[in-house]
Amino acid sequence: MRRPARVVGQARSTWRRLRPRPSDLRADAVAGLPGAISTVPDGMASAVLVGVNPAYGLYAAFAGPIGGGLTTSTRLMVVSTTTAAALAAGSALEDLHADQRDSALVLLTMMTGVLMIAAGLLRLGRYVRFVSRSVMLGFLTGVAVNITLGQLPDLLGAPSEGSSNVGKAWHVLTHPSGIGAPSAAAGLGALAIMVGLSRTRFDLLGSLAAVAVPTVVAVVAGADSVASVSDEGAIPRGVPPLAWPHLSDFSFGLLGGALAVAAIVLVQGAGVAQVAPNPDGGPSRANVDFIGQGVANVASGVFHGIPVGGSVSSTALNQAAGARSRWASVFVGAWMLLILVAFAGIVGHVVMPTLAAVLMYAGVMSLRPHDLVEVLRTGSTSQVALVGTFLATLALPVAAAVGVGVLVSLLLQLNRDALDLRVVRLEPYDGDLVETEVPAVLPDDEPVVLDVYGSLLYAGARTLEARLPDASGAERPVVVLRLRGRTSLGATFFGVVAAYAADLHDRGGRLYLSGVDQDVVARFQRTQAVDVRGMVQVFRATPVLGESTVAAVADATDWLVEARQPTS
Repeated sequence: MRRPARVVGQARSTWRRLRPRPSDLRADAVAGLPGAISTVPDGMASAVLVGVNPAYGLYAAFAGPIGGGLTTSTRLMVVSTTTAAALAAGSALEDLHADQRDSALVLLTMMTGVLMIAAGLLRLGRYVRFVSRSVMLGFLTGVAVNITLGQLPDLLGAPSEGSSNVGKAWHVLTHPSGIGAPSAAAGLGALAIMVGLSRTRFDLLGSLAAVAVPTVVAVVAGADSVASVSDEGAIPRGVPPLAWPHLSDFSFGLLGGALAVAAIVLVQGAGVAQVAPNPDGGPSRANVDFIGQGVANVASGVFHGIPVGGSVSSTALNQAAGARSRWASVFVGAWMLLILVAFAGIVGHVVMPTLAAVLMYAGVMSLRPHDLVEVLRTGSTSQVALVGTFLATLALPVAAAVGVGVLVSLLLQLNRDALDLRVVRLEPYDGDLVETEVPAVLPDDEPVVLDVYGSLLYAGARTLEARLPDASGAERPVVVLRLRGRTSLGATFFGVVAAYAADLHDRGGRLYLSGVDQDVVARFQRTQAVDVRGMVQVFRATPVLGESTVAAVADATDWLVEARQPTS
């Protein structure tokens, strides 16, 4: 009977964690309403960016906030549609015929969710911090420029040609005769409304007004040449229909797209957690947020929605509207469902240039010129990372650009490991230890104590190998290498140590390792051959700083005295 009791106990604990507090419900319900209203244009615009029926963005804006709100550890995070995720999803689907995208979208969104849940269960949250700021800023800047340029044809109602968003925008600008005056008036009017309201207290309703006002004007004026949402597909009234993935839609290109979307969403979600601390001061857990965003994507896929992720703008609006708990996000989804049930017919009249304006405004506002200037002033490494990732995002599919960004981040990490490593010699002076330059060549019959700053993994270990003093020509050279606090030494470092120990041994010398963690000692003894272990003297770390190094030097001194004595 223990197992059922345990399950019941876990269920009660989960309910206590999730159940709303009556004192917060009213504030959360009120906070969720502006979030839902503002998400109407954003959700439809994101679906247009994906290249599917705008209704699918609304479905995602209903299911995502509910699924994410109930499962993320960052309780004020709103998991909804984002332009970066939409651009990545659109890139994954762009080669498919329009009739195939609807079905493939369901599988893409669900695969994205499963990948995120797997990332959380595998505890990959700690690796987010290895994504270089320069790389992420270059990628997000490229995404913003791509979105802005890509919406220019729809904003102006002009035909476009070109394989990239840059090419399409250039074609529109160089062929002004193709611009449709009514569409351009609606699109530019929407932009003017958002810019005009941006510095007023009505800023939160800017995108809604930008969609509503030009739409009303276009309907009243009978501007039939202006494309509307209903032209892209009907907006069914009522609860979104359930959808199930078809494995026949699977392709490695779709899988790559899901990986790209997941990577973007996970990094963005980590950023949201930093700017939206929990009201009670409790910590956000990256792995739980990974799982929560995955659950939100699976829920979105079930209701035929587009991929979703932690949204910076929606979360900020949630906070500004007075949200107190995770239930504010749930109410965002609930209000969106009410909008779908009651006002779906009205949504279908929205003119498409206004959605293009919403995307363009979001793209421009997401640019961070101050951060760009700051990174560009940091140095050549940051400049190469930022510019390279930016150009890759403009020229390549999003999945490939994400791959380039991951590769650049890895190379930067390895380069930093190599450049940041510094080796110093420790010498006694007036009762203390003083750092001095490492000799190029080891002296005869004298212990040389070395300390190392920086990572000793991968490239760091190879850099250490190049900076260790030369033993050639020395007689009985002795080196004491201090490793205090090192708990993650790998095979590359052990290989370097084995080769250096053999070099010293060939010249009648010895290598000492001091301050070594017990786990590292066990790993070294397990991985190295017996003859190598015999050439390396290991002194384990003690609670007293420097004690094992002093003991190693004393042992080395005694050994040198014995080695210098003539044999009888």
